Amino acid sequence: MTTPLLFSRAPASKAPGQPRFHYRAAAPERATRWTVSYVDILTILLVLFMSMASEGALDRNKVIAPPPEPKVQPKPTPPASGEDLLKLKQSFEQLGFAPRLEKRGLVISMPQAVLFAPGEDQLDAGAQASVRKIAEVLREVPNRITLIGYADSTPVHNQRFYDNWELAAARSLRLLDILVGEYGIAPSRMQVASYGSNDPRNLGESDAARAGNRRVEIVVMDGPETTQSP
Repeated sequence: MTTPLLFSRAPASKAPGQPRFHYRAAAPERATRWTVSYVDILTILLVLFMSMASEGALDRNKVIAPPPEPKVQPKPTPPASGEDLLKLKQSFEQLGFAPRLEKRGLVISMPQAVLFAPGEDQLDAGAQASVRKIAEVLREVPNRITLIGYADSTPVHNQRFYDNWELAAARSLRLLDILVGEYGIAPSRMQVASYGSNDPRNLGESDAARAGNRRVEIVVMDGPETTQSP
């Protein structure tokens, strides 16, 4: 390797004809200092390129997992309405009930004499079979269900109920407890109402008319989210 030459200004007391500048050889350690720095830079670049190449090779060898398949949610059962309610009506008729289709939905009217003793809200043992049949049909549809208690105009004469409002409401609640607790109908589908002695089905004060007014109506609403008043 050629040793570089360095030049410096000659001293002021130079002899005539002597050049103003004279040359001298650089010290060996100063001559190779810049080559050491250059080698360091080359080494760093080599390490950098090797690292980048190795990372690229690893990326190519990676196995890309396929995205998970979306879960298919089961479609909810649509509520019975229109022709479906008509089929539901036929199902109740085959079991011996007499339902009727109204604007609010399908109505199954259960006389008090079938479900409860006079002035009581405890379900009679003989009514269990009828309630079980009704519950088995109601479990097949997702519609909301309203239980509405009615009474006649005869005042209540016992210590449990203050008036016919309380008696009719207690009977609706008792039927609600049985349908939910014993037959597994979702409580979110249920609602209870009491009309007391109002909205009688039969006019008059005969025993037959009064007996027809004492009842619990099971209303299968026309749609699962129907919240209209009975």
